[in-house]
Amino acid sequence: MSEQNPQVMLETSRGPIKIELFKDKAPITVKNFLSYVREGYYDGLIFHRVIREFMIQGGGLDENLVQKKPKFAIKNEADNGLSNKRGTLAMARTAAVDSATSQFFINVVDNAFLDHQGKQQDRYGYCVFGHVLEGMEVADDIRAVKTGTRSGHSDVPVEPVFITKAYDLE
Repeated sequence: MSEQNPQVMLETSRGPIKIELFKDKAPITVKNFLSYVREGYYDGLIFHRVIREFMIQGGGLDENLVQKKPKFAIKNEADNGLSNKRGTLAMARTAAVDSATSQFFINVVDNAFLDHQGKQQDRYGYCVFGHVLEGMEVADDIRAVKTGTRSGHSDVPVEPVFITKAYDLE
């Protein structure tokens, strides 16, 4: 395996997004994400939460908003010094610090408030583990879609935005 950072292509129904992963800064998270990519886990899932001035989130639900069964939760590496800036990729999680599984989001604006600010649960932050190399215009296109509430979920695109295929470029 080369020393360079792994890259992943997210083929979406709105176009391709090429991502570089920071394996030196977030080794657990990158290994986890790549395992989902290599198993084809993300193929056919949707961006189920889209907030225009915040982020686009996917990697867990299908077009019927049914949760696909993820693997185990991983350690939160938000204390890696990386910031949730526009174009970065971070892990979604519940209120519990070490609860991230398969869901991720792309920051479409700078979201410094999501950064690691302390060891307390409400200050731990969200782990940045990559950034968009090419296709930020696709992310911007996705962030602009019309959203609504469906099956108890808010900020759901009215027309589903699919991750048609995710694969690594090694």
